[in-house]
Amino acid sequence: MNYLEKYGYVPTNIDEKVAEVKARQQQWQTREVYAKALGMIDLTSLTVSDTPTKIAAMTQKVNRFNGLYPDYPLPASICVYPNFAKTVAITRDNPDVHVTVVGGCFPASQSFLDVKVFECVKAVGDGADEVDIVLALNSFLDGRYEDSFKEISEIKKAIKSAVKRKVVLKVILETGSLGSYEDIAQASFLAMEAGADFIKTSTGKTSVSATPEAAYIMCECISKYVTATARKVGFKPAGGISTPEDAALYYGIVDTVLGEQWLCKEYFRFGASRMANNLLSALEGEEIKYY
Repeated sequence: MNYLEKYGYVPTNIDEKVAEVKARQQQWQTREVYAKALGMIDLTSLTVSDTPTKIAAMTQKVNRFNGLYPDYPLPASICVYPNFAKTVAITRDNPDVHVTVVGGCFPASQSFLDVKVFECVKAVGDGADEVDIVLALNSFLDGRYEDSFKEISEIKKAIKSAVKRKVVLKVILETGSLGSYEDIAQASFLAMEAGADFIKTSTGKTSVSATPEAAYIMCECISKYVTATARKVGFKPAGGISTPEDAALYYGIVDTVLGEQWLCKEYFRFGASRMANNLLSALEGEEIKYY
């Protein structure tokens, strides 16, 4: 399937479009945007040294946050490895802060489909509200798009039927490992057609993570897809995003390409661990190391 032909999309003048957003970036470097961005963060811990005690402590910080900073929103979710879904679910006080897991044998997605499905279903059963999986590059880069499509659709079907509540599926394209702007667009459309509720740039585990150029293409693809299908899909930049200026740039890309309806946690997330403290520091005018 050539999705670029199907949707009539060619990624053209992307560098120039990104340069134009960067030239206007200061308009999004405001307290209002920084505060909103805090509420769009998937607060993340994905390290080999994670333990139930450490993840519970991070969740307790989220529980206490509004007592210390009542003027700012809580993060959209807490993002952890699948085996910590239950830890977050039983520790969080506010169910509006979702439990997000990275599933499907993150970050390489190099395993058997039934193993990936089992992991995602188990995490959802343990309380995950959202599952972030990685596009199967082992088939996509070989041109076997139908196999990549099948993995996403099978995981989507499995987690949807596992529990009687909505579960959000985000698909990580690992854009830094794709060969061209056209491949980023192809992967974007494939993931959305297979059932992704969000498309996400990166795992943060490769040498090239999120870039403004990849983000711009993905947002243009979302726009094309929504026009054709009327199904809204969210966008999540992740990997190497840490500063308030980063937040403003990606916020500006989403605002420019997709518009105000996407400037909310239902359709726009940041995958970040350091950015929360940096946004707080910018808002408070002093260095904050809360998270």
